[in-house]
Amino acid sequence: MFSFIISRILQALPVMFVVSLISFAMFAYVGDPVAIMLGQDFTEAQREALVRDLGLDQPFFVQFATFLGNAVQGEFGLSYRLSRPVAELIAERAPATLELALTAAFIALLVGVPMGVYTGLYRNSWLSRFFLTFSLVGVSLPTFLIGILLILTFSVWLGWLPSFGRGDVTRLGWWSTGFLTWGGLKALVLPAITLGLFQLTLIMRLVRSEMMEVLRTDYIKFARARGLPNRAIHFGHALKNTLVPVITIAGLQLGGIIAFAIVTETVFQWPGMGLLFIQSVGAADIPVMAAYLMLIALVFVTINLVVDLLYYAVDPRLRVGRGKGH
Repeated sequence: MFSFIISRILQALPVMFVVSLISFAMFAYVGDPVAIMLGQDFTEAQREALVRDLGLDQPFFVQFATFLGNAVQGEFGLSYRLSRPVAELIAERAPATLELALTAAFIALLVGVPMGVYTGLYRNSWLSRFFLTFSLVGVSLPTFLIGILLILTFSVWLGWLPSFGRGDVTRLGWWSTGFLTWGGLKALVLPAITLGLFQLTLIMRLVRSEMMEVLRTDYIKFARARGLPNRAIHFGHALKNTLVPVITIAGLQLGGIIAFAIVTETVFQWPGMGLLFIQSVGAADIPVMAAYLMLIALVFVTINLVVDLLYYAVDPRLRVGRGKGH
């Protein structure tokens, strides 16, 4: 297991290096940070002094090495737009994005897996056909349109839920959470459903197809021949083997939820990292954009490692095959 983890980490290092190089290229070739920080009225002496302070007079590889060293320590400089440390801004916005992403993933799994199992077992029922039609809607409609329709229905017409913001939050040290207040929970409902709907339908269709495939295998036929009850066959044998690829897809989708929460956070004005990134793009705030890019890459690398470990733990064939290889 230890060698497996080390090999995955070594494979992830080149990925993070390439992402850091792309992030640094944004500093070097996108916009003029000196002009942004000094404004319109500045002297040449002020410009030269700021260039020296920022280290922009150094060769490219020296600047990149400095940037990489600071990034490893979690330092990305000051935001051009807000004149605050980027790490501080990310730490403030991360709880909102993580709570939204985890809630969306939980809804997708909680609803998608049972729907997939049901449609796989009862393929010709009217409820299965309804679920499949619903899944087509969830896959086809863009996220921003789903969010707007939910706001129109539940906020404007019915007035049940807030249309924007995070609601009331409670601070637990540096972490802020909306799980502990009624206003925070109400504000979380619409953006979480919007963000998780695509993943829900994807998981449902994946579980359905895997269930249908597994139910046709020989060991399921043998279990029926032994006289095992349907509950034991469906949930003790079929579902257990169905969940192996579902773990992989669900884990990768969690990284996608965090990375692509930008649209949902923009529609609902959710104060997370995605909204901060969109605001930074409009102001050419390169330090924030670079930090966000590297953070999302780190999230994907970490989630891939966790998924590999879960897959390694769930599927005994991988452990047996690795043991024989050694």
